Amino acid sequence: MHNILLIRNDRFGEFLLNIPVFRAFKESFKDVELTLAVDSYVQDLAKEIEYVDDVIVWDNRKHTLKEIFNFSQVLRKKKFKTCLVLNPAKDSHIASFLAGIPKRAGYRRKWDFLLNCTLEDTKAKALKHEVEYNLLLTNLLGANTDDNSLNLKTDPKEALDLFNKFSIAQSDKLIAIHPFTSDTIKQWPKEKFKQLISVLESRFKGKIIIVGGKNELDENKSFLNSLGSNVINLTGQTSLMQLAAVIKGCELLISCDSGPMHLAAAVNTKVVAIFRSDIVAKSARRWGPWGKGHIVIAKDDLRKIEVSDVFNKLEDSFSILNSKV
Repeated sequence: MHNILLIRNDRFGEFLLNIPVFRAFKESFKDVELTLAVDSYVQDLAKEIEYVDDVIVWDNRKHTLKEIFNFSQVLRKKKFKTCLVLNPAKDSHIASFLAGIPKRAGYRRKWDFLLNCTLEDTKAKALKHEVEYNLLLTNLLGANTDDNSLNLKTDPKEALDLFNKFSIAQSDKLIAIHPFTSDTIKQWPKEKFKQLISVLESRFKGKIIIVGGKNELDENKSFLNSLGSNVINLTGQTSLMQLAAVIKGCELLISCDSGPMHLAAAVNTKVVAIFRSDIVAKSARRWGPWGKGHIVIAKDDLRKIEVSDVFNKLEDSFSILNSKV
């Protein structure tokens, strides 16, 4: 059995864009055993991916030399034959080298001399989507797939308690909104999100759900407390698997570039994504929602994107908004 380690320990949105990579290894190599090294926040989500055999926690932060050495010894005991570092980091390159893994692959960045199978990192040019870049790196090791979909499976039961708590019926039409980002330069003004939510309250025959992480709950209390009484705030109240199930139950998600945007694409929920177009490396061409049927609204200045721009796209593309209440 070929024992392979894949390291992708950054944020969960970036992590999800590697599902086709995991599929490629399983399809390309008979009896391969696939282990992922991920950030602790992502580990429960990683365990639910059908192509994954084992998960190791390797948090996305700067590590001490002792921590790197200890991690390398954990890897050594597992006797990996191959390691692919999908998000370049010195700590990961050092650990895979010290672990004595025979084949170590990754990008030519951040102490890549410790690797023995490398690819030039051209992702900042955004000539491809991140999913395509991930698969290109995977091709170095002879892994390929014709299926580049994300297709994350969810269990509706994960959202059941939350839906019961907030009196959300199975027959309710739902729109999810994630009005936050982890990178402030990608943030559509929250005041405009608030205006959009207000318009939707009067035009959408259903319920509006706000989603986000616990850190976003703490940082946006004034914004969340000023929303209408008909808006259901689930910010900070879901695990990643619960969030996946909630978004799966929605007609669509409205979001800036964010983890929940990628999660929606992974569970085949349509996305209306708000992007800025002036920073190539952060553009929708590389980071937009992956798959068919999504809508991207992009301008060089996010402040130039009006509430009417977003609502008109919603009205034109989704029949659920076509009739006034």
